[in-house]
Amino acid sequence: MRRFCLAAFALVFAAGSSRAADDWDTVVDKAIASLKASQNADGSWGAPPRNRGVTGVVITGLLQTGKVTPDDPVVAKGLKFIESLVNPKAGHIAGPEAAVQLQNYVTSINVMALQAANRPDKYKAVVGDAVKFLKKLQWDEEEGKKPEDDFFGGAGYDSKSRPDLSNTQFFIDALQSAGVSGDDPALKKALLFVSRCQNLKSEFNDRPWAGKINDGSFIYSAAGGGQTKTTDDPNAPLTGYGSMTYAGIKSMIYCGVGKDDPRYQKALEWIGKNYTVDANPGMPPDRAEWGLYYYYHTMAKALDVMGVSEFTDASGAKHNWRADIVAALAKRQKPDGSWTNAKDRWMEGDPNLVTGYALMALSHCKPTAKK
Repeated sequence: MRRFCLAAFALVFAAGSSRAADDWDTVVDKAIASLKASQNADGSWGAPPRNRGVTGVVITGLLQTGKVTPDDPVVAKGLKFIESLVNPKAGHIAGPEAAVQLQNYVTSINVMALQAANRPDKYKAVVGDAVKFLKKLQWDEEEGKKPEDDFFGGAGYDSKSRPDLSNTQFFIDALQSAGVSGDDPALKKALLFVSRCQNLKSEFNDRPWAGKINDGSFIYSAAGGGQTKTTDDPNAPLTGYGSMTYAGIKSMIYCGVGKDDPRYQKALEWIGKNYTVDANPGMPPDRAEWGLYYYYHTMAKALDVMGVSEFTDASGAKHNWRADIVAALAKRQKPDGSWTNAKDRWMEGDPNLVTGYALMALSHCKPTAKK
């Protein structure tokens, strides 16, 4: 009887794994087909000049699924477009002009795209120059900032922009993908900034606002007295929210923070109380879907990096987060395979960007049968 039960369980488990793999395949295949159909003649996706960053997101998402290779004609054309953005004089991958926008975001995602192509012989020098550029972009002593300054260690849109956690997580992701170790000075500096974006009064964050909420969540920026995207009221409490909290915990891991660290533990506690795939948690109801697809890819990558197979929330309920994210994306996918966010904030009305984000999320949600 025991053998029969075990055999039956094995069959049910195998059937469940097979269905999950089929669901993942269906959603991913439709998304890939959509992006192949929407590519511009020059190999990019989206309208200029935003196509410079959107293309990096799309190529990263396509390659990370493992379903297409750098030799795929669509991907090869996209990589060629990214190559055209290399600025040998400045070192960034944001365009050939002397002055370009969003240098940190665009260079960071394009570093990740080139690294996803896994062609070190071809891109090693370009990526190396880009890493040097990004490190120069970081706010530190070269900009006259001391470690105690709330700008220190962060990255903004460019060398003159105020740093924020979103730009900083892309900066950290790019360096990590390029093989920069967690004990590198640039990542040690970045950790100072990331820690100061957390609602946690500690030796790592002594800002006046840090202990007012003290729930372990992360805000948009610690610079200039702090900023959150949950409200436009400059006098309101600096409440954290999902996309930045997952960005914060992932960034801390890449910067060498261990799982027993109080910063990690407090962030994990907040995530446990706010686990959801239906909204960007922490946002008020009228903003619940702001940045939803950015949230999905940040959530998926963070939980993957955390090494979590099944997430247990604060109530004790267990979640197959990979299956949850796949299901959330599947029900939002359009018939043509793309996604868009009706709450068009932070460019999420662009189906190319959002579909790229979705593939980046899905790349971390591969069922066991696909690994």
